[in-house]
Amino acid sequence: MDKNTSGKDFKKKISRDNRPKFPEKAVITGGMPYGNKKLHFGHVGGVFVFADVFARFLRDRIGSENVIFVSGTDCYGSPIAESYRKLSEDQGYTGTITDFVKENHESQKKTLEDYGISLNLFGASGLGRTAEVHNEVSDWFIRRLYENGQLQKISTAQFYDEKVGTFLNGRQVVGKCPVQGCQSEKGYADECDLGHQYMPQDLIDPKSTLTGEKPVMKNVDNWYFKLTDHLDMLREYAEDIKNREDVRQVVYKTISEFLEPPVIYIMNDFREKYEEIKNRLENHRLIEEPKKTSFTIAFNTLPDREKSCAVLSEAGIRFRTGKTLVPFRLTGNIEWGVPAPVLEDEDPLTIWVWPESLWAPISFTQAYLESEDRSREEWRDYWCSDKAQVYQFIGQDNIYFYGVAEMAMFMALQKQESLSAHPENGELQLPVLVANHHILFLDKKASSSGAVKPPMAAELLDYYTSEQLRMHFLSLGLGMRSVSFQPKPLNPTAKPDDSDPVTKEGFLLSNVFNRIIRTCFYDAQKFLDGKMPVGAVDVDILAESEKAVLEYERFMYKFEFHQVTYVLDSYIRKASKYMAKAKAEADKADDNELRKKWLINVFHMIKTAAVLLHPIAPFGTEMVREYLKVGEDIWNWDYIFDPMADNILADETEHELKFLEPRVDFFKRHESQFDAK
Repeated sequence: MDKNTSGKDFKKKISRDNRPKFPEKAVITGGMPYGNKKLHFGHVGGVFVFADVFARFLRDRIGSENVIFVSGTDCYGSPIAESYRKLSEDQGYTGTITDFVKENHESQKKTLEDYGISLNLFGASGLGRTAEVHNEVSDWFIRRLYENGQLQKISTAQFYDEKVGTFLNGRQVVGKCPVQGCQSEKGYADECDLGHQYMPQDLIDPKSTLTGEKPVMKNVDNWYFKLTDHLDMLREYAEDIKNREDVRQVVYKTISEFLEPPVIYIMNDFREKYEEIKNRLENHRLIEEPKKTSFTIAFNTLPDREKSCAVLSEAGIRFRTGKTLVPFRLTGNIEWGVPAPVLEDEDPLTIWVWPESLWAPISFTQAYLESEDRSREEWRDYWCSDKAQVYQFIGQDNIYFYGVAEMAMFMALQKQESLSAHPENGELQLPVLVANHHILFLDKKASSSGAVKPPMAAELLDYYTSEQLRMHFLSLGLGMRSVSFQPKPLNPTAKPDDSDPVTKEGFLLSNVFNRIIRTCFYDAQKFLDGKMPVGAVDVDILAESEKAVLEYERFMYKFEFHQVTYVLDSYIRKASKYMAKAKAEADKADDNELRKKWLINVFHMIKTAAVLLHPIAPFGTEMVREYLKVGEDIWNWDYIFDPMADNILADETEHELKFLEPRVDFFKRHESQFDAK
């Protein structure tokens, strides 16, 4: 991808001379689901469908051999360990924790396959060969950070439950997030369920999930990445992506929030107490905002803020901390985790799940290459070449990890002083983050651990086809805002006569596009011996098709998937309108030459629409290709503007089609919808 493409380039009139540039090689990743659950609708509808559509598009656009699409089950971490503990203790589960994770991994893999998610590899960080590769990559990654002087050993207080005599992992402590303005339902040991990071001692009202008691704090040594040392480079990175067409504003905005100086918010009710002890605080400045219920004190460094927090707590002053960079923990003492390398004769540790999940796509890329009998070292051609690009599809809540922690660690491996010194081959390139806003369920945020439970992704296939759901999820505009998913069969407030918003986009295919394709096939069978006529496509049809292709390509580059669906809707309906008029004229005159002319034009529109739909509705479009009796070259974007006779058809005078029986659908409705109005 041309990383210097700016917004102004797209303000010019769209044309073949003003097309976006794509990389020669690409890796696409989808956020890793935890191994303690099946996939709910948000995993598929909020991340994987978008990643899959872009991966399929790039395979058509730059060649399938140049695209690797990977993801996998996140097998480790306290959420999995805690879920396994509860399942064993409360429900009598007798399998091992590995059995538990494997069952969920297999379920996740099947669901993704049922939705047509075309991963080259859906691995598992703790299972089989991918686990072995992941352990090796994890060891290499941390050792290289250590060798580059990017790690520090910090003794921090960890929660300890005295009643049962054990240290508590991250999910065995719950409380309230201390970050000002956070709307999280749950705060855990050092992060809340919205991804805010804080020091464990700042968690408000902590309780042990094992006993319900308030835990005490005991010091533990762990390795931390020096995230705060990379503030200037992260600010430079944020400015670099600020106006890029292929980076959403939510990414820039969220990253920037963490690059502010360390601050503390104090309620106005404690203003008098603050004045009494302010001289005991580290050097700070007071920020007053008259219309707010709190005032702010800002510090130059994180240690200054942490020392001042202790003074405020001792004085009985309630406060909240603001978002800022804090050292990024890499290790922990939870038993279920990737083994951490022993760097300075410390007791063996494991790697905290979040860091190792950030480089897991590198592990999965290597594991995939190995599975194809290719060298694992080829991963550098995809992750380290300036002719390649990595695209990471994630949810809004995870921008901190991918946009701040991951970017800083990749920078640290580059040994650069500035982003302006472009990394050479062999150094990790910075991925493009594609972050979606929340996909709500019936207007509420749904979470497996929250009050509103999301429907499982597999359950939705009892009511809709995968292609109906893929079209609908893309149309929601999650790149711009949070949007509610409103499936009528699962909506208790829906009335019998209400239309189902989920089927609207799918009906464009199952009704309109199906009708166009069937009409062309049936007329070719009835009047032209089942042959597709070959000849010159009208200039205005070629121009309309080119316009649709260029708009579609532009919106794909910008990840504006809802706009892609609008382009397809407009183009297919124009094809339908043209066909209805042209066919009526030919039938009225009973003129086969007129029939040939409109069929030549509409078959070109079918071909163009099928190519554009191929990443979105792969099952239906592959069926179209089968009945057209053409090869895989139809999907090749080298031929995107050309009529099929120019390069896809072997015979330039006539082309036999596969016989189409009556009432055959290329794009299907779910069987449950035939009785619905």
